[in-house]
Amino acid sequence: MNITLSATLAANEEIARRRGAGQRVLNLAFGEAGLPVHPALRERLARAATDNGYGPVAGAPSLREAAAGYWTRRDLPTDPDLVVCGPGSKPLLYALLLAIGGDVVLPVPSWVSYAAQAELAGVRPIPVPVPPGEGGAPDPERVADAVLRARAEGRRVGSLLVTLPDNPTGRLARQATVRRLARIARDLDLIIVSDEIYRDLVHDERAPFLSPAAVAPERTVVTTGLSKSLALGGWRIGVARLPSAPLRDRVLAIASEIWSSPAAPVQHAAAYAYAEPPELAERVAASRRLHGVVARAVAGRFAAAGARVPSPQGGFYLYPDLAPLSRFATSDALAATLLDGHGVGVLPGTAFGDSPGALRVRVATSLLYGESEERRLAALTAERPLDLPWVAAALAHLGEALHGLTERRGFAAWIPAALAPAAP
Repeated sequence: MNITLSATLAANEEIARRRGAGQRVLNLAFGEAGLPVHPALRERLARAATDNGYGPVAGAPSLREAAAGYWTRRDLPTDPDLVVCGPGSKPLLYALLLAIGGDVVLPVPSWVSYAAQAELAGVRPIPVPVPPGEGGAPDPERVADAVLRARAEGRRVGSLLVTLPDNPTGRLARQATVRRLARIARDLDLIIVSDEIYRDLVHDERAPFLSPAAVAPERTVVTTGLSKSLALGGWRIGVARLPSAPLRDRVLAIASEIWSSPAAPVQHAAAYAYAEPPELAERVAASRRLHGVVARAVAGRFAAAGARVPSPQGGFYLYPDLAPLSRFATSDALAATLLDGHGVGVLPGTAFGDSPGALRVRVATSLLYGESEERRLAALTAERPLDLPWVAAALAHLGEALHGLTERRGFAAWIPAALAPAAP
């Protein structure tokens, strides 16, 4: 087993180290929501601080009921008894891999932890590319062949995973893709695990959302959390909507041996959040707008430099292809030079399962809103957030870095030695 520190966490720690040493680094590597905690949530957490008991493994009844209401309002009627809460959606996803068993079909590219978790769970990922222009869902035309080949080799395949909308691409699978995957999952008897943690941050109004749970409710698990929509990543709380009692029971058995129960005070605040009171609904709407405005502006900088970059549709990610403007052999070399030579931190596509020679990088835009809570709130409420001096400065920094990659006279300083022209 060759598990290393998560690429996103490792990059964030390296950038923090460089900043601590006085280097100017633009952090586009870490997918944190980049916004302050709403005061009403802070108040709820403080009010519940004396609740220091373990509580039920599945989570507090109030939280499970609130989560069920959240999904029901999104046309996914949900039984609270089939909701399981955990310390973030990440542990829930791992528990699901263990509970379902068998190998798992993953889209390529996909979030860095999916393949690593599969290896930890003792199962093998089956990588299937996403359809052109989409993100988060494997190409339905390739899934059946991949699964049948794996089964012909004697492998058991138990699940198929999608992310809607997607990290790393910031794109959304088309409804036709989701429907086709649901039919294939039925034909091949696969459980669909739908990671919908960015669902409430779809900022492209032309991109309709369809959960596979609306198409194949009997075999779809939905996971989500509050780390993205309400910027509560450090609070570690997530919820899963299970399609059956047997699968729920297997997840609970695993949860009982790993995390026992989520932190009780956080559950109180999360129950309030999933009830979606007006002040929190307004906060989510404001953050969705901000994420969209800044992500599109960053995409514009890459496009202006000559990169190929699909327009972002949800969350706060881009996945530009820099092949038209760079001469690197791998995305790892490209990302390293952007950091070392230009002070811009991104993640190479290899971290997401992409081929090394594909010069794609994952760009997270949500830490551009400001270093202080005051600045982040100003970005959240600004009518024109791109005009704020610190946001404008960050975009200018990025533009300069991308221009540096395209300057002919700078090539010898940054292309790998093996590719550099021979001296005359």
